Amino acid sequence: MAGPYAAMLLGDLGADVIKIEPPGTGDQTRGSMGFKMKGADSLGFLNMNRNKRSITLDLKTEAGKEVLLHLAKDAGILIENYRPGAMRRLGLGYEVLKEVNPRLVYTSISGFGQTGPWADRPGFDLMAQAMSGVMSVTGYPDSPPVKCGVPVADIGCALFAIYATLAAYIGVKNTGQGQYIDASLFDSAMAFSVWDICDYWGTGKRPEPLGTSNKMTAPYQAMACSDGYFVMGANNQKLWQQLCTLLGREELLADPRFATIAQRLAHRAELQEALERTFRQHPKDHWVEKLLAHGIPAGPILGYPEAFGSEHGQARGMRMEIDHPVEGKVPNIGFAVKLSGTPQEVRRHPPLLGEHTDEVLEEAGMDAEARARLRNQGAFGTC
Repeated sequence: MAGPYAAMLLGDLGADVIKIEPPGTGDQTRGSMGFKMKGADSLGFLNMNRNKRSITLDLKTEAGKEVLLHLAKDAGILIENYRPGAMRRLGLGYEVLKEVNPRLVYTSISGFGQTGPWADRPGFDLMAQAMSGVMSVTGYPDSPPVKCGVPVADIGCALFAIYATLAAYIGVKNTGQGQYIDASLFDSAMAFSVWDICDYWGTGKRPEPLGTSNKMTAPYQAMACSDGYFVMGANNQKLWQQLCTLLGREELLADPRFATIAQRLAHRAELQEALERTFRQHPKDHWVEKLLAHGIPAGPILGYPEAFGSEHGQARGMRMEIDHPVEGKVPNIGFAVKLSGTPQEVRRHPPLLGEHTDEVLEEAGMDAEARARLRNQGAFGTC
C-alpha cells in the first residue's frame, strides 16, 4: 500500500506517474477486498491509483529490463516497493540506474528498511505496528493485542517517503545529483511514538495502552453519557476550571486528587467516574453542544459513513467521484490538504492493467517496430 499511495500523492500534485506492473495479475491490490466491482479491479485499488498510467513489464526478462532502463533515462523519480535486494538482483538497483541517469531520485519502500538484522524479513502494516511498539499502546489495559484501526505504518511510510523524495528532487535542481532514499514501515511507525517513548525515556516506565485516554493530560478521552459515548478534552487548567463550573461540579476543583494535571493523570479512573456521574444524565448531543458553546473541545464519535456524509466532510470535499471506463462513477477519498495556488486535481482515472503501455513507450521514443521486438522478447508478458 505504501508505494502506490505515495506515487498517487505525486500524481495528485501533477506528476506524470507511470505505474509498472507485472503482466497478467498486475498490482496485487487489484484483486484485494472481499467484494467485486463491475470489473476486475477492487475499490481499494481504485482509491490508491488515480492520476497514473499503467504499463506491464516482465522485469525478469532482459527485454523488460531494457524498457525500464530506457524509461529511467528521463525520469525524475523512481519508487519501488519490493523487499530489500530484489531490484539489485534484477540488475535494476540504484547503483545501475544512477549510471543511466545521475539526476534520478530512487526511493525504496520496504517493511524494515534496507539495512539491519530484520531487513530481509517480509513485512506489512500489521508487522510494523506489532514490532514498532504501536500495538503495545493500542487498546485497553489487559486486553488482547489490538492494532490501530487504520494502516498507520503504510500511510505514514508513504507520507515520510514523499517528503524525502520531494526534498531530494528539489536538491537535484541545485546539485544536479539524485540520491537514494530508504523508507520503511517500521521506522515510520516508530516515528509516531513521540509522547510514549519520551515518557519512557524520562521516567523509565513502560508505556501501556490507555484506550481513548491520553498520557499527557486529563480529562481528554471518551466519556459515557445517557445514550453512548462522546469525546471531550479539558486538557489545561483553564478548561478544567471551566468544565467544573459548567457542570455545576465545583467540588471537583477543591478535590486534591484533581488539583493539577499531574494529579488528574494519577487518578484518571476516579476522575472519569466522577465526571460520568454527571454526563450520564443527558445524551451525547446535549453535551457536545453545551461544551462547544463554552469553548471546551468535544465531539461525537462517528462511523465512516457519518463522517463522510457529514456537512463538514462534504464541505471539505472528502468524497469525490471519478469517471472510470468500466465502473462508471467511482467514489474516491478526497485530497487531505488544500493548496490555494496549485490545487490537486484528478487528471486520470485509475488505470486498467497495461492500459498505457504503447502510449508511454511511444512517448519515450520507441517506435512500433521496437515495441514489436520487445513484445516478441517477452517484455510485456502476454498483455
